[in-house]
Amino acid sequence: MGRVIKTQRRGKGSVFAAHTSHRRGAAKLRVLDFAERHGYIKGIVRDIVHDPGRGCPLAVVEFRHPFKYRKVRELFIAPEGVYTGQFIYCGKKAQLTVGNVMPIGQMPEGTIVCNVENRVGDRGALARASGDYATIISHIPDEGKTRIKLPSGAKKTLSSDARATVGVVSAGGRIDKPILKAGRAYHKYKAKRKCWPVVRGVTMNPVDHPHGGGNHQHLGKASTVRRDAPPGQKVGLVAARRTGRLRGNKATLKIAMQAKENN
Repeated sequence: MGRVIKTQRRGKGSVFAAHTSHRRGAAKLRVLDFAERHGYIKGIVRDIVHDPGRGCPLAVVEFRHPFKYRKVRELFIAPEGVYTGQFIYCGKKAQLTVGNVMPIGQMPEGTIVCNVENRVGDRGALARASGDYATIISHIPDEGKTRIKLPSGAKKTLSSDARATVGVVSAGGRIDKPILKAGRAYHKYKAKRKCWPVVRGVTMNPVDHPHGGGNHQHLGKASTVRRDAPPGQKVGLVAARRTGRLRGNKATLKIAMQAKENN
């Protein structure tokens, strides 16, 4: 039997598990309650903090507890323009201001939002990476649905009661600065998990990878592999519908389709 290859070992965890001990916590919206469904609740931004392994900063927002005499702190994804000491309003009757959280059905068409709920009450699932945003395209009042455009360009129909934060996720220029040297990449991925450096399969020996071996670095077989291939064989282009770059007419059509979707 051959060696257990790296893609198989990753699933076990061990050294491949995510490095979470220094992280601040899960960045989520407030739990959907009576105050948000029928009115609004006011919070204040106490701090803007870095979360190791995450591209964008987080806002520590302090709210009064709805029932008890105490304060509750939530970790929100910080939109661009939010500052410490700012009041954040969450709820159906909140105003359309950067940083506020409200149902997408209450926002006008063309509004830029982030940290959008995929399902009502899931506390934010879409457009959460640094610099990301979604755009509200249209409302369907009869069905209680709202159509949004995601950062990928895809369009999605959600419930109008799904909440979102107004604005663009901060740290949008993060990837503009080149990494330049291996040391920076090392420290970047050290905070995330063991996923760097990436060694190509063709550089390995046959025992380590299906693409390994041979007198020259070459695949020697098709790069595609079936969906139900066993672990250890399942490397390369899994269940590929097509491979290679688009050429000729197809490339032109694809560019035209993308331009149409963006408009």
